[in-house]
Amino acid sequence: MKAAIIGTTGYTGQLLLRLLDNHSDVTEIIPVSSSKPGESLFDSCRGVDSSLIRKLGATNGKFVSVDEAERMSPDVVFAALPHLKSAEVCGGFFDKSVVIDLSADFRIKDEAKFFQSYNQAPPRPDLLQKAVYGLCEIYKEEIKSADLIANPGCYPTCTSLPLIPILKKFHLAGPVVVNALSGISGAGKKASMDLIFSERTENCNAYLPGKLHRHTNEIIQNLEGSLADVDLFFTPHLVPLKRGMFVSTFIQLTQEISSADIQSILTDAYADQPFVRLVGEKVPETYDVRCSNRIDIGWKVFGNSLYLFSAIDNLVKGASGQAVQNMNIRFGLEETAGLSLHGNV
Repeated sequence: MKAAIIGTTGYTGQLLLRLLDNHSDVTEIIPVSSSKPGESLFDSCRGVDSSLIRKLGATNGKFVSVDEAERMSPDVVFAALPHLKSAEVCGGFFDKSVVIDLSADFRIKDEAKFFQSYNQAPPRPDLLQKAVYGLCEIYKEEIKSADLIANPGCYPTCTSLPLIPILKKFHLAGPVVVNALSGISGAGKKASMDLIFSERTENCNAYLPGKLHRHTNEIIQNLEGSLADVDLFFTPHLVPLKRGMFVSTFIQLTQEISSADIQSILTDAYADQPFVRLVGEKVPETYDVRCSNRIDIGWKVFGNSLYLFSAIDNLVKGASGQAVQNMNIRFGLEETAGLSLHGNV
């Protein structure tokens, strides 16, 4: 299988290089960079071992342009580009390759809500309904035949997976209140004063609270199949971690529940899902899932009140790892191929 990575020099592109190098079904990797075509990949990606050259094929270890990558006819294209850029850059690959887009360009189906989230119309509204939302554990059957997969954001992944099975079984008695903590790499690889070490170390803050954050509509879209309209209060926080995401969700239901009820519902939903680990009444930690494609889910029950806790690596299950998982599902490969179930020590 031949895989192209558009935007190879960013965090998600760099991680995709490593994941695909360890993937036995990927025989060739095409590294694409619009800013560095013709330059050596190994000069920019210094952490990559020279053994990767065996999978770089006709590129001879150099970045290629988008046009060159198109002529190489990849089976799958990973678009690791900023929001509102992927749809334009990937135009030549649609209907020729399977495109897995890690930006937000195809995630939100409703054009008005897309505009509300990104202050811009969707770049390719004609493709919004064709795109399959790549939340692997929920839309696996749809992913199997999709040629355009919208890889979910890290916040929506970590928030939605614990909630979806619960809200399909119980009615809400109030809003969904989410407090989410993200590592700094979630902001991408860009020069910004508020992301430099001196500003972020020993520092934590909330930003765009309530209904202001661009991922709010994406999360609500995921929960729309529940028993009631979802009133979501989502507050993201930036914490002094390089990578990792932890989400605490609080809901009240119209009836009392038990911890055993939650265990049963989540077990039924995710028993056959290799990257979901239920930890019961323990509270998961980001350290336990670091560098893995796993989500750990825990909970606490107090009468009709429920706390859900979830942890992922924002660069893996929240981005590049889930993209590879989508590729595995789409091409009928082993779902865990190239991906780790274990957190790093």
